[in-house]
Amino acid sequence: MRTVAMLAASALLMSLNYGCAPRSEAQTPPPASVTVAQPLVRTVQDWDDFTGRFEAPQEVEVRARVGGYVQQVHFRDGQVVQRGQLLFTLDPRPAQAALQAAQAQLAQANAQLALARSQAARAETLLASQAVSQAEADTARSGVQTAQAAVAAANAAVRARRLDVEFTRVTAPITGRVSDRRVDAGNLVAGGSSAGDLLTTIVAASPIYFTFDGSEAVLLKYQRQARQGAAPIQIRLQDEANFSRAGTLDFTDNAIDTASGVVRLRAVVANADNFLKPGMFGQARLAGSGSYQAMLVPDAAIATDQARRVVYVMNADGTAAPRPVQLGPLVDGLRVVRSGLQANDRVIIAGLQRVQQPGAKIKPVNGRIEPVAQQATQTVTQAAPASSATFANVAGD
Repeated sequence: MRTVAMLAASALLMSLNYGCAPRSEAQTPPPASVTVAQPLVRTVQDWDDFTGRFEAPQEVEVRARVGGYVQQVHFRDGQVVQRGQLLFTLDPRPAQAALQAAQAQLAQANAQLALARSQAARAETLLASQAVSQAEADTARSGVQTAQAAVAAANAAVRARRLDVEFTRVTAPITGRVSDRRVDAGNLVAGGSSAGDLLTTIVAASPIYFTFDGSEAVLLKYQRQARQGAAPIQIRLQDEANFSRAGTLDFTDNAIDTASGVVRLRAVVANADNFLKPGMFGQARLAGSGSYQAMLVPDAAIATDQARRVVYVMNADGTAAPRPVQLGPLVDGLRVVRSGLQANDRVIIAGLQRVQQPGAKIKPVNGRIEPVAQQATQTVTQAAPASSATFANVAGD
C-alpha cells in the first residue's frame, strides 16, 4: 500500500510540474512574415489633374436665308463638308421672278433719269435766252436729282433680289462634319432670320478644344510661375489607361466665377482622325512643377495613425517601427513620399496587417518596389463634374 501511495504522489507531482511550465514561451507568437524593400528613388514631376469636356471650336446651325421649297439635298448624313460646298437647293423661280421685276424697275428709273436730264438741259438753254424763269430751271435740275435717286434705289433692289437668288443655294459656312438633314426635298421652309427652320448643323472638330475648370489656387500658382507661351497638357479618355493625347493650354478666362470660385481654362488638342467628339469627357493633367528626385512606395505600405500617415520600417534589431511621412501624388501607381523616409530604410510593403503593434518582431522577406502601370478607368454611372480637380500640392488618399 505504501508503494502505491508513493507512486500516486509521484504522478501528482509530475503533473503539477508539467502544468507549471513557463507559459510565456508557449504563448509568444512567431515573428510576422512581411515583405520589406527600400523606397524607389526616381525623377518625377508633379501634375495637376482635372476633369473636363471636349468642345468644338466652331459649330454652326445651318438655316436658309430665304424661304422656299427644298428642291434637292446635296450631302450624305455625317459626311465631312468643305466651306462653300452646296448642301441644299431651294426652288429659285420665285426669287428669279422678283429679280426680273427689280430689273424692270431699274430700267424704268433709267428712262426717267434720261428724260429728266433732257428736260434740265432744255431748261438751261431757255433760261439763257430768258424764255423760262429761274424757278422752272431749278425744278428741272431737281428732277434730275430725283431721277438719280430712283435709279440708285432700283439698283439696290436688283442687288437684293440677286442675293435672294443666290441664297436659294444653301452652302456650308465652315469646314467640318455635317449632321443629318432635318428636312427632306419637297418641304417648304422659312428663312431669313434666326427663327427660320433648322436644316442641319456643322461641327468643326479638328483641332478640338478641351475645356475645364481650375481653382483660384491653381490660377495663382501658374500666374506666379509666370509661364511664357502655351503650357503643355496631357489628356486621356475615360476608357484609356495612359495619357496618350497631347495639347497646349491656350486660354484662361478673364474672371473667376464668384459663385463657384473656379476659372475656365481651355486647351487645343490635335484631332486629325476626328476620333474626339464634342461633349466627350476626358481626364487631363497639367505640369505642376519641375522635375525632382523623389522616393516612392506602394499605397499598401501606408497606414493611418489618427491624423498622421505612417509607414512601417524595419529596425536593425528586427522590429517594426512606425515612421510619420508627408505624402505627395501618385506616380505610375506609387505614392510620392515628400519627407519622413531615408533612401536606405527598409519599408514593409506587404503583410503590414500582420504587424500587431509597434516594436513587434518581424520576419523579413526581401522584395522590390517597381512602377505599376496605371489601371484603366472603370466605367462609372455618374460622371465627375467638370469643376472637380486634385492638385499636386495636396496629397491624395
